[in-house]
Amino acid sequence: MILAGDVGGTKVNLALFEIQGDDLTLVVKHQFKSADFSSLEHLILAFQEKVSFENITAVCLGIAGAVIEGECKATNLPWTISVKKLQKLFKIESVKLINDLEATAFGMLYLKDEAFVQLNPKAVASKGNRAVIAAGTGLGEGMLFYDGKHFHPIASEGGHTDFAPLNPQQDELLKWLRVHFPEHVSYERLVSGMGIHIIYKFLVEQNFAPEPQQMLTRSLHEDPSATISHCALRENDPLCLETLKLFCAIYGAEAGNLALKSMALGGVYIGGGIAAKILPLLQESDFMETFSAKGRFREMLETLEVKVALNPETALLGAAHYAKERLLWSSLSS
Repeated sequence: MILAGDVGGTKVNLALFEIQGDDLTLVVKHQFKSADFSSLEHLILAFQEKVSFENITAVCLGIAGAVIEGECKATNLPWTISVKKLQKLFKIESVKLINDLEATAFGMLYLKDEAFVQLNPKAVASKGNRAVIAAGTGLGEGMLFYDGKHFHPIASEGGHTDFAPLNPQQDELLKWLRVHFPEHVSYERLVSGMGIHIIYKFLVEQNFAPEPQQMLTRSLHEDPSATISHCALRENDPLCLETLKLFCAIYGAEAGNLALKSMALGGVYIGGGIAAKILPLLQESDFMETFSAKGRFREMLETLEVKVALNPETALLGAAHYAKERLLWSSLSS
């Protein structure tokens, strides 16, 4: 039995999988709110109250944060997670922490074609490295290195690189951001759930358009980014539409940056919770234009596959397969 997890800043998905031949079968899955727990260990104990850990032989968790020497300080949570603590908790040696984008990237390899939507009408399928980018609570980036036969997931913290504006409107946005975040303005500040709200507040201060009633009357417990997305997609509110259009343009630009840095001839795969929810706007926006607008490399980028993954549990699936292939099968063959 494998215990797999997707540990994010907002929620944590934990699941048990059985190995049946070459396949994995989901046995049980539970979702928890990250903020309800003081540590991952406490959350895992809550999971143990619902299921038996008796037959677990391997554990793999995808964590939103940099994993260094078996330890991770979660980026958007006050948690420090270590392999040693989890080995004691589960009483097994086969425990692995990987970056959540490593897990997402690995999971992409096991999704069927119908689990993706192609954004690039000019795409030409090709073999090579694949880039993976995922906006959710934060902005995750990773890649799948292709050695000619197999793909190997590689972690990254590229979402924390410096934001670069593309036009006068984005120049003004960066000036505004530097007032609020004088130390550093990253792509994650904008291409994330919190980023949608930040862009919205910038446009409000620019007097772009009146605020919709739903934003003025929402409770403090409501997710402002979800309300903005609703007003844009369902109400055609001008302010919220412009917010998401600007969000998509910046998202596309950074996806193109990642494609160049990883030489992703095998395509760019978009995960995370936001893309699938705003898919119509992603398709109609300047996403592909800003993705491709890289000067002398425009021609190359215009032919890359750019796919949105619709499965919200790609990282969980990837963590489970990582445990099966890198922890269990590799130990059997060594």
